[in-house]
Amino acid sequence: MPDYEKLYHDLFNAITDALDAIEAGSILCAKSLLIRAQQAAEETYLAAGE
Repeated sequence: MPDYEKLYHDLFNAITDALDAIEAGSILCAKSLLIRAQQAAEETYLAAGE
């Protein structure tokens, strides 16, 4: 079973980092942070189901 609390915290932190990047004017960095967080969460979720 996936550790949803860890997934939540990891995604929350990535969103916070992305918002900081947006405030700094780095949209591409923010996009990259969100994509990597999404991929990591999906990999973690799928691995927990095996």
